[in-house]
Amino acid sequence: MDRSDPLALHLPDARATEALARRLAPRLEPGFVLYLSGDLGAGKTTFVRALLRALGFGGRVKSPSFSLLESYDLSKFRLYHFDFYRFDSGQDWLDAGFEEFIGAPNVAIVEWPERAAGTLPASDLHLFLRFAGDTAGEERIVEAVAGTERGRACLKALAPTDERC
Repeated sequence: MDRSDPLALHLPDARATEALARRLAPRLEPGFVLYLSGDLGAGKTTFVRALLRALGFGGRVKSPSFSLLESYDLSKFRLYHFDFYRFDSGQDWLDAGFEEFIGAPNVAIVEWPERAAGTLPASDLHLFLRFAGDTAGEERIVEAVAGTERGRACLKALAPTDERC
């Protein structure tokens, strides 16, 4: 399937990033794959933390920057949160042996998927988070791109009310 046209969203602060995660949370289902790209500090882990809270996880949410993978047992599925920042190539992904964690019955969220380009399965939804403007303030722009029909349904749910189909 062709990727969708990007949906651009303005997030004025961390609360808006968290609200976006809460809107996406009820649409996750086993097999869902979400990619998160963006500069260091752009809000990828903040987004995942809010998503997990919205899914009912009350424990500590750690960034997998050093461990590469954190897993969370939720009521409807297990969520695997990957961070490939330290990968040098797609071969690192293949050598890590994480393939079994992506796909049903799990949900996978991958930060820095571009570090394993060409070796990862396609995502349902890819969010590109970037700073709005020249400073590292709280304001962000998110571009959301769907890679599947399931991802397209998520785009509709994430669109501002006046843009929903």
